[in-house]
Amino acid sequence: MQVKAEYQSESYIKEIAVLTSRSAVECRFSFGDGVSEVLAVSPQLSPEGCEVTSGRVNYGGRLVCTAVYSDVNGKLGRAQKGAEFSHYADDDRLAPAQQAFLRLSCERASVRRDGSAFVVTAVVRADIYVYGSAERSYITAAEGAVCRFEPLKLLSAVTFSGESEVEDDFDAAGVEDILSHDAKAIVTDCRCGGGEVRISGEIYLSLLAVRGSEPVALDRAIPFSAEILCDDAITPVRAMCCAQLKEVSVSATVNEERGRCGINFGASLSFFGCFYSEHEAAAATDAFITDAECALSTCSESVPACGDIRVYTERVGGPCAVKAKIDYSCAFRVALYPRAECSYSEDTGMLEGAVNFVLVYSREGQTHSAEVALPFSVKLKGVGACASIDMAVNNVSVRQRAEGECEAEASLKIVAVLSAPQKCSYITELAEGEKCGEPSAITVLIPSAGETLWSAAKRLKMPPEEVAEACGASFPLKGDERIVIYRPKKC
Repeated sequence: MQVKAEYQSESYIKEIAVLTSRSAVECRFSFGDGVSEVLAVSPQLSPEGCEVTSGRVNYGGRLVCTAVYSDVNGKLGRAQKGAEFSHYADDDRLAPAQQAFLRLSCERASVRRDGSAFVVTAVVRADIYVYGSAERSYITAAEGAVCRFEPLKLLSAVTFSGESEVEDDFDAAGVEDILSHDAKAIVTDCRCGGGEVRISGEIYLSLLAVRGSEPVALDRAIPFSAEILCDDAITPVRAMCCAQLKEVSVSATVNEERGRCGINFGASLSFFGCFYSEHEAAAATDAFITDAECALSTCSESVPACGDIRVYTERVGGPCAVKAKIDYSCAFRVALYPRAECSYSEDTGMLEGAVNFVLVYSREGQTHSAEVALPFSVKLKGVGACASIDMAVNNVSVRQRAEGECEAEASLKIVAVLSAPQKCSYITELAEGEKCGEPSAITVLIPSAGETLWSAAKRLKMPPEEVAEACGASFPLKGDERIVIYRPKKC
């Protein structure tokens, strides 16, 4: 009997590719002869576009570098420069109809002197998430074959994006001036429902201020929330979301009589993210033909859905690695621009990495700076499989515990997005193969422990209901049974 199968075809959205690209962006600062050293650089990145073409995605952005320097008299100052950049990433899977989202970060920034000028080189990392349309086809009925039909949850990606504004006003006692700022936004929760995506998180703001002619670091966590309209956000599920700072402004008003400084913070945030909508369908997941070999083509789908979002607050500390020679002649002044890099082990649940910051110190009346790394190891309880880790750092303190030895403490805000992968497999094509010979009149099946009715029927090339009727055994089998099948002779 010829096999005739009925198919159901549908379109859906899936993650096509996740690409990583790096580029070097330079900013040139011309200070003249009055600057002795650039102490630290704060790079702020803003995405400006991301377009997919055949085999390539083109993206661009803007880099704003704030340089803190020391003049010949040891006084601190600041300067700011911006540069626009564009780059690309290639992949054979890319096509013009696809949609791409861009996340920018600065992996490192270095300063070199070029005559009387200083050149800042930032290594910009771009993580590009590409989504596009795909087709799936599965069997809903088949004549001439024995099929196992199961209810499957078939998922389709839903992407969203939007922008929001954040403002905050606060006082800083005794502050005379604000030299620079550094900020990072992290998402602590993202939920769908009611036709919108609700996002909440915090902006970690680090300010370099002057108080009593001495530099001080001021840290502040600024909460934010946003709602993005999305017609497909009906079911209450968690979503993966990324927040980026597009514009940041910090202004200060000093009241010298009262000895207070009022600080106004404003920021423009951009968001993008993804969640998955689902529908159920009965599809053939396995099949065989009773009198012939069966050629099956299958498709397996694995979707990295967001299961939960966990937030942790940790205080870490210990000895540091300093890229400079320090001793008791060094007076530590301030720690600037803390950032964290880490790696997570699903097997142990350990998050290991380092807090990197710039230490400004003075020696013999001269102001200098050095890069410092504080290693840490944190146990994240109840995480397991993790899709992503994001982290912010604040409240860094540093001291010399012994001559030439530096130790520091820092507060970490850790956001772990837990992965809940959804998997399914189904038959996409079924065809009849070579004919089998006539079966024996008597067949004895020696099952293995846990043998199911379907696996026994497939081995015997008999419909499951006939096997159940013929053997009368209870499935799944224990492994010590013997199934005897008698086939009457066909006239």
